[in-house]
Amino acid sequence: MTTVAAAIRAALLTSNPRAKAMQTRALVRAWRKGALAFAFDVAMPDAPGRPARPELIAPGQMPKRGKGGSVLKRQALWHSLAHIEFVAIDLALDMAGRFGAEMGEPFVSDFLTVAAEEAMHFALIERHLATLGSYYGALPAHSGLWDAARDTAHDVASRLAVVPMVLEARGLDVTPRMLEQVRAGGDLRGAKILSRILDDEITHVRIGSTHFIALASARGDSPESLWKSLVASHFRGTVKPPFNDSARLQAGLPRSFYAGVV
Repeated sequence: MTTVAAAIRAALLTSNPRAKAMQTRALVRAWRKGALAFAFDVAMPDAPGRPARPELIAPGQMPKRGKGGSVLKRQALWHSLAHIEFVAIDLALDMAGRFGAEMGEPFVSDFLTVAAEEAMHFALIERHLATLGSYYGALPAHSGLWDAARDTAHDVASRLAVVPMVLEARGLDVTPRMLEQVRAGGDLRGAKILSRILDDEITHVRIGSTHFIALASARGDSPESLWKSLVASHFRGTVKPPFNDSARLQAGLPRSFYAGVV
């Protein structure tokens, strides 16, 4: 029987975006059917497979999307979202594969579910890009999204603190405004996609915060104090407002965590 670690590693190393999304969803179905052994007999790669395009450039070199509702601006917006969701597949897979032996089967199930949903998000956005006359890889993309995984590969608490509880939580803050703009521009299909992503991301942040709080408590640490310490040590950016307090609270991340961090 193939092990879950081997299946995760294979998906991580897949470079073609569409193939990675399909392979991720297939391995999650296999896991749910009991067709993958709970064993960690292979190591996770230092970096996932990446397609030749998009060109990855430093965050400070990313071109501005400009103003207005032009087709080019809309393409740039959805391309950036496609890239975020594509990298999110790898972040969720790596979480399950790198820390699953330590954290147990429920943890693996949770983050494989996240991976499958990120793959679905990518597929939805990729199809939407096609309706706008573009495709994933047509524009340059942010090179720094995998940095969080690299910087926290040594410790599951650090990974949980930074990826679901900072990076994905930021999506809860910015997506509602983006949703309003997309809907106001008449892109009802895009608005439906963003609504689905927002709902799923609340669940993803809740999964991360639940495991983080349980882990901190098991270690005898204050979850809030530990989170603030780990974010200060391992997050390269800043935790900045405005915050979507209601969505964050639904996701198990009360304001007491991030108040005073900015």
